[in-house]
Formats: sequence, structure tokens, C-alpha cells
Amino acid sequence: MFERKFIDRSFACRVGKGTHAAHETVIKTLRKYTRKYDNVWVLQADISKYFASINHDILLSILRRTIRDKNVIWLMKKIINNHVFDRCGLPVGALTSQLCANIYLNELDHFVTDELGYGNYIRYMDDTLLFSDNKSELKLLKDKIEHFISSKLALKLNPKTKIYPASQGIDFCGYRTWATHSLPRKRNVKRIKRRLKKLAKLIKEGKRDIKSLNQVWASFLGYMQHCSSLSTAKVTYEETLDILKGGNNHAI
Repeated sequence: MFERKFIDRSFACRVGKGTHAAHETVIKTLRKYTRKYDNVWVLQADISKYFASINHDILLSILRRTIRDKNVIWLMKKIINNHVFDRCGLPVGALTSQLCANIYLNELDHFVTDELGYGNYIRYMDDTLLFSDNKSELKLLKDKIEHFISSKLALKLNPKTKIYPASQGIDFCGYRTWATHSLPRKRNVKRIKRRLKKLAKLIKEGKRDIKSLNQVWASFLGYMQHCSSLSTAKVTYEETLDILKGGNNHAI
């Protein structure tokens, strides 16, 4: 019922709408803009303490507009209120929380795309992007979004919300993206490198099986294949082999 109400450019916790789909949409939008304009600006907005700030009464009123069955509403009320927060906030990680979080910001999606008539908009959970060739236009949109989420959803924008030129690269959904190419987020690569090196040492000491390293490596390659270059993966692979030297590196 709610999937039919979600806009096409809303991502996260939806079939076929994961990080890679969001990343591809960013690339397509950037390319469309850079073909038309010399200067492209980006408004990247983030909700401050999003899950902890979701108001239960507002959420239930949104749910009631779509769900008519009183028993389902009773169950949703039980689920929403069944945690340590007092009439505000949802536990991070629960599948029901993820669905409710998407439903909650669907209100913002339709405000931006329907009321403001602004289609160049992308949202992944509480992280949103808007594109324009006019910086002043984005400043005005930021003010309108800030007023809407404050008055209608009892939310606040994170202070790190900013407007910047697309030429700097967009840090979104795990990648740094330009119209021409994408690079992996540096902290993601560092984290995976640390994990691989730790696993390699444990395998060499006979404390872990080689399969555990292969699984992490496969996940890393899956992430890297959406970037413009696999040079980072090559270096990481060689570093891992150095640790395994004299051990089971032939099994990778």
C-alpha cells in the first residue's frame, strides 16, 4: 500500500532501490545537468538525529491516512511505542523502523516534488540531494524544506547540510561521485582494508578459515565494481597477499 505512494527517487529498504540504484541515479542526474549548464550546484540535506526524532503521534496520523483497519493501527501503535523512547523516536535497525522512517519522509518527498514542483531530487533514507544551476534557488529550497520538516514533521536539518558546487564531488551512498566518474569513499576503503588485514593474520595463525576472507573480499569487489577504477582493489589485494605469504594465499 505504501510502495504505491513512494516516489521513484526515494531509495533505501525497497526492492531494487538500494545504494547502487541511488548511486546510478546521482550519476544520471549529474550528467544531465552538466550537459546543459557550466555550473551545477548541489543541496545536500541531512536530518539531525533522524530515527530518534520521529514523532509517534505524527507517524500514526500518517499511517491512518492509508491504513483503515483498526486492528493493524493498534498493532503498529504497539510496535512504535514498544521501546525506551517517550512518544518520540524509533529503534535503529528494526525492519518496522526502516519502513516507518521511509513513510515519514515520504511527506517531504511529495512536498518537494508535488507542491514545490521540483523533480531533481534524490533521497536515501534521511540524506537528500537537490540539483540546480542556480545557487540562490537552492538556498530558497533549503529554507522551504527546513520550515516544512519543522512545522509538519517536528524535525530539524543537521548543521552539516550544505550547498556546494558539484565539481567538488558528491559524497553519497558510499561513493564520491562526479559526472565523469566515481571513487570509493576513503573511510570505507580504510575500514575494509583493516578488516582484511586482521582476517589475513588470523588465517595465517590458523584461527580463521580462508572462506571468511573470501566473503569479505567478494563484498569489497562488489562495492568497487561501481567505481571508475579498480586500482584501489588491486593494491588491497596485494597487501593482503603479503600478510598471507607462506600461508594459504593460493586458496584466495
